[in-house]
Amino acid sequence: MIGLAAGDWAATILEDEGAALGTLTWRGRDIVAPVPAGESPNRGLHSAFLMAPWTNRLDGGRITVNGTEYRMPINRPPEGNALHGFVRDQAWKIVSQATDRAVLSCVVDHPPFRCGAWLTVALTDQGLSLTLALTNTGSQPTPMGMGWHPFFTRPLGTRLRFAATTTFSRDARGLAQSPRPSAGLAGGEAVLVGHDTHFAGWDGLAEIAWPGGPNLVLRATGDWSRHLQIYAPSVAEVLCVEPVSHVPDAVNRPDLAAHGPMHVLAPGQALQGTATLHLG
Repeated sequence: MIGLAAGDWAATILEDEGAALGTLTWRGRDIVAPVPAGESPNRGLHSAFLMAPWTNRLDGGRITVNGTEYRMPINRPPEGNALHGFVRDQAWKIVSQATDRAVLSCVVDHPPFRCGAWLTVALTDQGLSLTLALTNTGSQPTPMGMGWHPFFTRPLGTRLRFAATTTFSRDARGLAQSPRPSAGLAGGEAVLVGHDTHFAGWDGLAEIAWPGGPNLVLRATGDWSRHLQIYAPSVAEVLCVEPVSHVPDAVNRPDLAAHGPMHVLAPGQALQGTATLHLG
């Protein structure tokens, strides 16, 4: 476990478990729901983990590249979906480490996905900066995507605000469908609870207002700046505000891909996204 600290901020990174954040605190207050002792950061309503080389769901685990169909492992059997990619289940290598900054890397070799991921996590007096780069290390152009899945704490009275242009309904298996115009979201429990919803045309800014303050501001740039997944389960006081690079299952659904496809990366080409958190 890597420990980082700067000013009033502190974090731990679980490098052997997907480089997930085990904790993120400000003045001792949990910003993300901490991982309970003995539990995985990737199998509960806690932590903040990475998603690549796709995000959210692949219907039937299916992806077709150059006319060849591949099937990814189904890790959500009741839905028949492959969820969130591979990197969250891998051990990451520590490239460098300081008191306030760490750089880690990992490699994926699961055809058609051959790629390398490079993660930089840094704390300052102002907050957190997290940058993920994903490079196609294979020999053929391949659709790829990536995202960040933080479980922010959601005490009663929490409100969320962001702007977007498009949202999607979802079917019984959680797959996005039926795009329609949207202004984004603005509101508290009545608006949030029950969402597992994708928004396209996001402007890269979201604000979480906690009762009694402070407000948490999320900014995303690069390939994370246009798509947002919102998840607010009724069974836990957490709120996921997830910057991602594409619409769920876009590789199998041309009508949805029009709003945000997986990026077809040529060999050596990369995606890169940065998410920052500060109090406002």
